Parts: sequence; C-alpha cells; structure tokens
Amino acid sequence: MSGWCKAVVLLPCNALITLPALVLWLTGWRLTRNEPIWLAAGGALLMVGLALAAWTMWLFDRVGEGTAAPWRPPRKLVVRGPYRHVRNPMIVSVLLMALAEALLLNAWSLAAYAAAFWAVNAVYFPLIEEKTLRRRFGDDYARYQRHVPRWLPRWTPWTPPDDEIAKS
Repeated sequence: MSGWCKAVVLLPCNALITLPALVLWLTGWRLTRNEPIWLAAGGALLMVGLALAAWTMWLFDRVGEGTAAPWRPPRKLVVRGPYRHVRNPMIVSVLLMALAEALLLNAWSLAAYAAAFWAVNAVYFPLIEEKTLRRRFGDDYARYQRHVPRWLPRWTPWTPPDDEIAKS
C-alpha cells in the first residue's frame, strides 16, 4: 500500500467514516427527512472540503515530498496554495467534511463530534505538531507561523521572502 493510500485510509477515513459511524450508532441516530437548505449547505461544504483535501494532499506529495502521516512526513515546508492562507488546511478540510456529514444526515451528534474533533486538534497542534515542525524546518517554519494563522484563513495570501522557503 502506498504511503498516501495508507495515510488516507488510516487518518481521514477514520475521522470521516469510522468515528462518525460509531457516534451515530452510539446515539441511536435514525435517517429522517431533511430540509433542502441543509442538504444544499451540506453538499457545498462537502465539495469544498473534498477539493481542499485533494489540493493539500497533492501539495504535500509534489512540493513537500511526503504525506500528512507521521511515518512519512513532508521533507520540505509547503507554503503554496491554501497554505499561504492558513497553516492547517488539511484539518480545516476534514472539519468542513465532518460538518457536511452533520448537515447531510441531519445529525446534531455529528456536529458535536466535529466540535470535539476541532477541540482535540486545537490542543494537539500547538502542543505537539508545531513543536515538531519548528524542529524540522527551523526559522522558515517560525517565520511562517508569525505570518499565517493556525485556523482562520487570512484574506490575502502570505508571500514568503525570496529564500529557501519561497522555493519550496
């Protein structure tokens, strides 16, 4: 199994299929009629989340020469595309898709799951992930951190200085 296949099966598939299914099962969720507005909103969020996930995975593979998985992390810092607006677009994409599931399935328990998913990542990233990235990429990552927000995208893309980070 390729690095990306394993990463997708083990990480986003568990976050978007296995755990939500468990939440639905534990809460006794039953399929009910849903309002068209919620279906449209859920469908839109799902499409945006899928597109963002595909784009970020492509950038990690082609530019970063790695995956989002800890067993094959990117060798180069990726500061292109959505990474110029927000530091964690992969997590944002999963969050968008989790919210889409809640809307599409009319399941507020999945909205609570999405909030818990974000809360866990809101703790994990500053305490563990960012420290690892600072060790791996040094001053380039520290500069990136100062200019690009963790969760809420900046309106204008950050342009890194003309050095190694800009060549990534």
